[in-house]
This record gives sequence, C-alpha cells and structure tokens, in this order.
Amino acid sequence: MTDKTIHSMMDEKRRFAPAEYKLTPAHVKNKEEYDRMYEESIKNPESFWTKQAEEIAWFSKFKKVRTWDHSKIKSTWFEGGKLNVSYNCLDRHLNGPRKNKAAIIWEGELPGHNRTLTYQELHREVCRFANVLKKKGVKKGDRVCIYLPMIPELPIAMLACARIGAIHSIVFGGFSAEALRDRIQDSTASMVITSDGSYRRGKVIPLKDNADKAIVDCPTVKSMIVVQRANAPTSMKEGRDSWFHDEMNADDIKNYCEPEHMDAEDPLFILYTSGTTGKPKGVLHTTAGYLLYVTLTTKYIFDVREEDTFWCTADIGWVTGHSYIVYGPLSNGVSSLMFEGVPNFPKPDRFWEVVEKYKVNVFYTAPTAIRAMAKDGDQWPNGRDLSSIRLLGSVGEPINPEAWIWYHKVIGKEKCPIVDTYWQTETGGIIITPIPGVHTLKPSSANRPFFGVQPIVVKENGQPADVNEGGYLCIKEPWPGMMRTVYGDHQRFVDTYWTTFKPYYFTGDGARMDEDGDFWLMGRVDDVINIAGHRLGTAEVESALVTHPKVAEAAVVPMPDDIKGQGLYAYVILKEGNKPSDELKKELENVVRKVIGPIAKPDKIQFADALPKTRSGKIMRRILRKIAEGANEVGDTTTLADPHVVEVLLKGRQ
Repeated sequence: MTDKTIHSMMDEKRRFAPAEYKLTPAHVKNKEEYDRMYEESIKNPESFWTKQAEEIAWFSKFKKVRTWDHSKIKSTWFEGGKLNVSYNCLDRHLNGPRKNKAAIIWEGELPGHNRTLTYQELHREVCRFANVLKKKGVKKGDRVCIYLPMIPELPIAMLACARIGAIHSIVFGGFSAEALRDRIQDSTASMVITSDGSYRRGKVIPLKDNADKAIVDCPTVKSMIVVQRANAPTSMKEGRDSWFHDEMNADDIKNYCEPEHMDAEDPLFILYTSGTTGKPKGVLHTTAGYLLYVTLTTKYIFDVREEDTFWCTADIGWVTGHSYIVYGPLSNGVSSLMFEGVPNFPKPDRFWEVVEKYKVNVFYTAPTAIRAMAKDGDQWPNGRDLSSIRLLGSVGEPINPEAWIWYHKVIGKEKCPIVDTYWQTETGGIIITPIPGVHTLKPSSANRPFFGVQPIVVKENGQPADVNEGGYLCIKEPWPGMMRTVYGDHQRFVDTYWTTFKPYYFTGDGARMDEDGDFWLMGRVDDVINIAGHRLGTAEVESALVTHPKVAEAAVVPMPDDIKGQGLYAYVILKEGNKPSDELKKELENVVRKVIGPIAKPDKIQFADALPKTRSGKIMRRILRKIAEGANEVGDTTTLADPHVVEVLLKGRQ
C-alpha cells in the first residue's frame, strides 16, 4: 500500500448560513446543541443511546446498549430488548389524535388514482394481511419476497411481515425475471407477493409474468399472492396462486393480529444491492437498531412536525423507500406520501402538481431527478404553487453545485434549507448530512456526521488524509443502523467492508474533509480515474461540465489511453433548445480546464439525448464504461428504464 490519495480539485466557495432561512428548528435547536449531542454520542454512547431509545416503544427494556467483537465483525445493539416494528409504526399512534391522521397518502400514476389510509385504517389492513400470511403458513424467521409496484399494498405487506416476524425481501418492480429469481434463490423465500401488472408511463408492465418465469427455478416458493392493479390478463396456478383481495376478504380473517415480540437483533429485512457482478449481496438489517436509527434520522434531519406531509420520491424497492417512506416517517407518526409515477409523466410538472395538490412540506429526491427537471425548464415548477415546502433533501449521489443552486432557487425560492444526505443500503439510514437551521450549507457538501457516526478519510496506506486531501471514506465503529451481515455469507461481509482499511468499515466512496470539518463526497472509488499518475474523482469533472449554462447533465467515465493510462470520456446531455456542435465541445473543454485544470480536460465528448438509468434514476456507469472502452456488448440491460438508450449511445460513440 502507498500513501496515494484522490486529487480533489473542486473549489466551491458559496455558503448559506442558518440565519438566511426563516426556520426555527423543532428538534436540534442550534449548533451548540448539535455539538453537545454529537460529542456525547461518541464519548458516552451508552448514555446517549439509552436516552434516544426512549423514542421507540419496547415490550421489555434492553440489558446492554451495544457490543462489538472486532475479531468476528459482530455488532449488537440493545441486547435483550423486545419490541415490534409494526407496533411502533402503527399501534402506538392509535390511542391519541394520530388515530385518524393520514399515514399513507398514495398518488397513482394515472390521474384520479389516489387513496389515503389513516393510521387506524392502515393498522387494520396490516393486521388482516398478517393473518393472511399466518393462514398461509408463514411464520417468524421465514423469508417473504415482495415484488410490487408503488401501491399501498407494498407497505401493507412489509408491515404485516414485520408484525409476525417474517423477514421481507423487497425486489424493485423494475427488475427482470432473472434478477428476481436470483434474489428468491438466495433468500430461499417461501412466498412471493406480486401484482398482475404495474403502470409505467401509461404502459402496463407484466409483473406476474416475470414472477412466474422467476419461480420456475425456485423450489422453496410454496405460494404466490397477486394484487390486482392493472387488470392485466393473468394466469393463476391452482393450489399456488391466489388473489390478494380474495385472501383479505375471507370470512376467517380477523381485524387484529397480535404483534410478535421480537428480539432487538432479530432480522427485519434483507435488501439486495444491485449493479454488482456475480451473486447478489443480501444486506441484512435487524429490528431495534435499524428502527431507532431511521426514527431519529427522520426526526432530526428532516426536522419533522406533527402537521407535515412528508414526500420521499424514491421507490420502496430501494433502501431510501424502506427508511424514508415507510419505517422512519410512520414511526414518527408523520403523513407519508407515496407516488407510483415518474417526475415528468404525463407532463414535465407532475412532481410539482403533486406538491401543490397535497401541500408537501418536506420534499426528498435524487440529484438525477433534479437535473432532469432543470433540463425541462423553470416554467414548469414556476407554474405551480410550491409555497408549502419548508425543507428540501437530496439523496443517491453527490449533487453537483449547479444542480444544488437550481434546486435552492427555483424549487426552494431561496427560503428552504437543503439537506444533502449521504448514506448507503448498508448504513440503514443517513450517516452524513447538514441539520437544518443548524449548519452552514455548502453546495455539494454533505456537511457533518449524524450522531454516533465517526467518519475518517484515509490515504491508500490507511493513514488519515490531510485537510482537503481526497481519500477513502471509512467509519471507525459500528452505529445502530449498520447492516449486521450479508445474508447467508458473513465472510463476504467481512471481506467487502472490513478488510480494505482495517480496523475500519470502508464505504467504497472517495471523500475529503475541509478546514471546517465538513465532508465532501467524491463518488465511488470505482469511478476514480488515473490520468498520468493523477487520481481524479469523476464527480468533480461532471460538476464542472454542468456549470456550463447549456448543459443539463453529464457523466464521465475512464477510457483507455496508450500514453496517460486512462483518459476521460464525457457524455453530455444538453438543456432543451440547445444543439450539439464542435464549438460547444471546445467551450466544455475550456470550462473543465478553468474549473479544475488541464489534467481533467475530457479526451472525448459525446452529446446524447439520454443516459442509461435504472428506474430509480441511477446512472448505469458500467454500461457507459463499456461503450467508452469500445465494446459492442454491454452486458445485462434488463434493469434500465429505457434499454433503447444504449443502442443510441453505441451509434453515437466518438
């Protein structure tokens, strides 16, 4: 190992102090309070977490706050405590004014499709479906695979599993039959819950057909329950398949199901990380630590109020939806909006129409959606009343400064703080973020660690990096929301996360810490490019390109270069009304030269109408790298929102 670092060349100087926002924080009142709480969480974690654990309901109190066996990479939290996640998200709200408050506000893709479930109604539905699961033979510890679109039956199924102690494994509705099969096989699920179909930009996607294909090779699956969503032609297998509505309306299904008393460390769910080669990796989260962590991050980071309508735009098939559509908001008794559609269908202002309709107070979305909406033009958000929004959030990847500024000005009207949150499937919840009304915001910086999280940036030799020196982001010790293992393969957990920079957890991301102690993420270290001995993070080059007024979005990947080792290949999406030209290419090269330096000038620039993205909006960089390397075969494209994009990019290759 060497003392190599990742060169950081971003020089973002704009600052937005708490005083600029007319926001009186409801929970963490000021920086002094944050500093005091953070210090206690690190220096006296037993005291800190014992106090915070009062935020959730326990059937019996825990005996020990935490244990950490580094030799086995085994961490426990709240050992001996008994609780139930479904009870925390539902039952404990029923004896007060929240009983008739909206829990889930559902907006379908098609206009006129909507449904609101109060806490009491959701409780009844969850209990009934929990009784359906029991009737079907599902018991504590069994795995249930949920393959559904963004409809209310998805959180109902999740919470029903949690109620009886079954472990849910949700597979994103955009995944192929093959991806579904691999996840069912790995988790040895005994049941699949799916729907006849799902809507996508007005078209029907046949989910049940995919599920049927998947389980041909899954002998552990004994039953399949099918939700009727799209009235699509559906073949039902006698003795195995049944309709959700028939099961729920059966005479023997009662309105109440006693919640299982779960141990603090009993598994709650498995969620498979996508985009890697080889066998899918089942991230396992447990009951108490995960629930408390998402409860606290929702409360403190989004500064939630009793009257809030909270909208996280993610799909529940990803961890963001698990934590910040379902478990975090419902544990806090908040009204959580879930949306089946996409930001720009049937028109480019669909998101803003939903904000206006439901008077959304907290809006949490991804940089890729922000850039796409900025590309469509300011007239769309400006045509809607967004005055209800108090707080904005960003999640999924580092947000480039220009997208941050657009979000701040056009959506937040320069009145709403932005929490630029950093976390992963593996971390359970947000681990680095500003606290609104407390921290000075810096466009593109994730700011400070959340309570109990100790980040450190190291060089390649494992030694701490200097101030503003890019390196590898690690976490020193476990925190309650951290994954406990890779399902069925603990050694893989050890090898993937705890071996590269012993004794720390390695996130796989590059970062730097500035002179104020704020963290700046630099993208996956897989996306670090080595140019003539200089190691550059692609996120900074992309941010530089997007500073050009004609550019909506950019993606930068390495390409082979005989002299430098690697060069830079940039894909550039232009804003509406702008045309590609050689002159514009030169302007873009000069922008990068000016913002970062000559070393980062792209070797090739390909203009494109769209980038290959998953339905959650993640750019599939693996495909872009293959195209830049000259390959004609780019691998599996089944998870892409629009596989046709790849053909267009291959034809336009530079």
